[in-house]
Amino acid sequence: MRSDGPFYDDEPTGELPVTGVTISGADQAADLVDEIPAIDPDTLLPHWTEQPTGAVPFVVSRETVDDDPWANIPAPAWREGEADWVAHEEQFDASFLAQPNPVEDAGSWQMPPARERFVSEEITIEEFTRPEPVVAPLVRNGANLSRDPLAGRAVRQAQNSTVGRATATGIALALALFVVLYLGSTITALVVMLVLATASAEVFEGFRASGYHPASGLGIVGVITLAAYSYAYGNFAGYAATLVMMIIVGFVWYALSPQKLDVMEGLGSTIFVFAWVGGLGSFALLLLSSHTFAGRHGIAYLWGGIMLTMANDTGALFTGRWFGKRPLNPTLSPNKTVGGLIGGSAITLLAGHFLLPLMSPWAAQNGLELAMVISLVVPMGDLFESMVKRSLGVKDMGKLLPGHGGLIDRVDGLLFALPATFYFTHFAHLS
Repeated sequence: MRSDGPFYDDEPTGELPVTGVTISGADQAADLVDEIPAIDPDTLLPHWTEQPTGAVPFVVSRETVDDDPWANIPAPAWREGEADWVAHEEQFDASFLAQPNPVEDAGSWQMPPARERFVSEEITIEEFTRPEPVVAPLVRNGANLSRDPLAGRAVRQAQNSTVGRATATGIALALALFVVLYLGSTITALVVMLVLATASAEVFEGFRASGYHPASGLGIVGVITLAAYSYAYGNFAGYAATLVMMIIVGFVWYALSPQKLDVMEGLGSTIFVFAWVGGLGSFALLLLSSHTFAGRHGIAYLWGGIMLTMANDTGALFTGRWFGKRPLNPTLSPNKTVGGLIGGSAITLLAGHFLLPLMSPWAAQNGLELAMVISLVVPMGDLFESMVKRSLGVKDMGKLLPGHGGLIDRVDGLLFALPATFYFTHFAHLS
C-alpha cells in the first residue's frame, strides 16, 4: 500500500485498484457465455441417486465402415445378448483360470502351496544303475615310476636288535654248524636243503607282503629239487632241467589260477627267488657231493668258506660300529660303512692265513687267497639283499633269528661266497 493511500482501518470504497498488469490474449469471461453449448437432455446421464433404468449404453457401432484405417481397428464392445457370448467364445477361454482341484469354502490362508496348485503332473526321473569301476591295466613306464621304490608299499618293521643278542645268536649258529659238519656229508646236505627251503620261503613271503603273487610252493619245490640233484650227481645238469620244469609248471600254475594275476610279475618273482636262493645255495651241495671231492675234503672246503664269511660279517659289524663314519652305499644300506668294509676284510685275511690251515687240506697260501676273494664277494651279497629289501619295502625278511632277522638275512653274504669257494677250489686245483 502506498503511503499516500488510505489506511488499513478506513472503510472500503468498493473500487478495484488498478494494478497495471495486462495478460495478452485474455478475454472477459462474460463474453464467452454465449459460446458454451447447451446440454442435450437425451444424452444426459441420470443422477446417481435415481433408480437404474436397465438400459445398456451403445458404445461403438459394429456396422460402421470407414475409409480411415484407424477406424478398422476392433473396438471394445459390450456383450448385449447371447449371440455376443457365442461369437466371442472361441476368442477367450476362461477355463484355464480355474484350479484343477479347488478347495471349497477355503480361505486365502488355506489355499494349497503354489507348487501343488500349478504342477499338474510329476516328472519321473529314471534311475540308472551305477557302472562298475574299470581298473586301468598295469603299465610299466620308467618315466612314470616313483623315485622312491618304497612309495605306496607296506613296510614290514624290523625287530629290535642289540649287539648282545646278535652276538649270542651268532655263537649258537657257529656251534650248531660245527656239530652238523662233524656228522658227515649226508646230514649236512639235508640241513643245507632245509636252510635253503626256509630262506626261500622267507623271500617269497617278503614278495607277498609287497603285493606280488609268486608261486611259493612251486619255488620251494624247485629249490629243493635243484639242491638234491646237485648233491646226487655233482654237476650242473640239474640247473637246466629244474629251470625248464619251473617255467612249464609255472605256466600251468598261473593258467589254472582262479584269479586274474600278472603272470610276468608272479612267475618272474618265482624264478628270481629260485635262481637267487636255490641257484647260488646249490653250490654248497656241489661241494658236499662225492662226485666232486673224494673223502671228506668237500666238507672241509665248505667249512672254510663258511668260516671266512662269518669272520667277514663279524669284523664288519664291530669295526663299523667303532670306526665306521662314511656309509658304503647310503641309498641301499646306510648302516654299512667303509670302515666296516676295511675292518671286515682285515679280519677275514687274518682268519684265512691263521685259522684255515688248521683244517686239512687247507694251506696258509690257499687260505689267504680265498680270504681275499671272500672279502670282495660277501659285501656284494649283503648289498644285493639290501637292494631286494629296498625294492620290496621291507626291513627284515623274517624274525626267525633273534638279533639278525630272518634266515636269509644271515646267509645273504654266504650265498655269494659259496660259488666263489667252489670255483676257487677248481682254479686252485684243490679238487
